Amino acid sequence: MSPNVNPAALPSFDQVQQAAARIAPYAVLTPVLRSATLNALTGADLHFKCENLQRGGAFKFRGACNAVWSLNDEQAARGVVTHSSGNHGNALALAAATRGIAAHVIVPDGAVRTKVEAIERAGAILHRCEATQAAREAKAEEVRHATGAELVHPYADTRVMAGQGTAALELLQQSGGLDALITPVGGGGLAAGTAIAAHGLVPQLVLHGAEPEGADDAARSLAQGQRVGPFTAHTICDGLRTLIGETNFDALRMHRVQVATVSDDEVIVAMKLLWNELKLVVEPSSATVLAAVLKYPERFAGRRVGLVLSGGNVDLDALPW
Repeated sequence: MSPNVNPAALPSFDQVQQAAARIAPYAVLTPVLRSATLNALTGADLHFKCENLQRGGAFKFRGACNAVWSLNDEQAARGVVTHSSGNHGNALALAAATRGIAAHVIVPDGAVRTKVEAIERAGAILHRCEATQAAREAKAEEVRHATGAELVHPYADTRVMAGQGTAALELLQQSGGLDALITPVGGGGLAAGTAIAAHGLVPQLVLHGAEPEGADDAARSLAQGQRVGPFTAHTICDGLRTLIGETNFDALRMHRVQVATVSDDEVIVAMKLLWNELKLVVEPSSATVLAAVLKYPERFAGRRVGLVLSGGNVDLDALPW
């Protein structure tokens, strides 16, 4: 275990298992797809966990649903609040609807249009703010104070991390066993939950993360041995523009997650391959995992590799082609 890590701030493997049971009535058991063409191209045996087919079009529903159904009746009656550029806000609104409670979502300026529209369709109460982390958090606290709603942070929330880890549980069971597993890395909720779930089942599993070069704070943090400060993201991977959370970074260090960076051009190539070979619409953030396997074949060749395709909420009209 790395020094200065506080495991109490992270969910346990038991909590991930409890989350799996809690969300089972609401979440989709998403399929795992394979492609002989992509296997030949990478030299690895690839198993794609299709969270783009999850409710709300992203893995985020898992964590949001676990958080919503973890609340007692008194907490739930006051509703929930979060800040989100898209997928988490949509997921929390959908999860809140399964319990018939209010969901307040703080949306930063410049968020992807299709994702904001999805949040509105899900029935959330929208609140706007400037496109900075400080503004998002300040507005969320303002709404929480005014309404009494429970804050469900997009990634720095034990309940959310536990819920996100359920995708890895399913993937390991569906695949029949893996040598390595890779997820996108943004705020780190998926990566942290995956690490805890995966090593709870297979302690020797090699864990990887994929991150865009224009938002490479996790990779730089791991290289420096400490979490780097705020940064300005420059990437089409809108779901990965967030600074990795403190506890999430702790989980990556504790579980020895190796984070690889990829360019936006490499992400676009991977998106097209996934569309052409798996016939799946995935968003740029999702495609980072295949882009990383293509860029660093020596890390994955000859191995059974699980790849979590995190979401499919993409604005086709906004892509640079």
